[in-house]
Amino acid sequence: MLRVLAVDDEVPALEELAYLLRQDSRVEQVLTAADGVTALQDMVQMIGAGERLDAVFLDIRMPGLDGLDLARLIGGFPSPPRLVFVTAHDDCAVQAFELEAVDYLLKPVRVDRLAEAVRRLDAASAPPDECGQDDVIPVELGGVTRFVPQQAVWFAEAKGDYVRLHTVDGGYLVRMSLAALERRWAGAGFIRVHRSTLVSARHVSELRFEGGKVMLTVGTETLPVSRRHARQVREQLVNQHRSMPS
Repeated sequence: MLRVLAVDDEVPALEELAYLLRQDSRVEQVLTAADGVTALQDMVQMIGAGERLDAVFLDIRMPGLDGLDLARLIGGFPSPPRLVFVTAHDDCAVQAFELEAVDYLLKPVRVDRLAEAVRRLDAASAPPDECGQDDVIPVELGGVTRFVPQQAVWFAEAKGDYVRLHTVDGGYLVRMSLAALERRWAGAGFIRVHRSTLVSARHVSELRFEGGKVMLTVGTETLPVSRRHARQVREQLVNQHRSMPS
């Protein structure tokens, strides 16, 4: 059961969102705040009191502390709640997902889309091997936002402050750290094989020794496995392929 906080400076929209959330049997409690500063204060008090908060449904365009700035502050909490953005604006999706948002809903909120967001939150709160199976990453390509499914990604490669997602269709650069992506896709079959590389077990076809090095074939690419990761990678691949449906 989820305990959530809804934040919106438009009172009718806040009341409607809270009402819809309370109708969902997976939601235990819905708290509300009419601005970002109040929401931040409420969350700090909850943390101080040891209370659990699983998710924040957050508007973006608010006076004072807007949703994106509030999300960045939330990200600095020791155990931050997950984020779902609820907004009338469709131009902040990439920024939202860079902040590791679980979902991005457009107003007026449809009941089925809200239910899907709650389902994703519920799945994200499940044990690691039950979550992260249908995630997508938004990528900006010449003014067009393309959504890359997690299951299409062969491997992810760190590139400074960015990560390049490699798929059968090519590579996509996303402003996100590899560590953040690893946390986001924890339990979804992704394995760290090098300090700069995260691979999808479902796309690995071969692990071999070559010239004193451990090499991995994923998709049509051959990647090195660092020595410190080699034994763990082999064990994880064997275990994950055993558990995958035939």
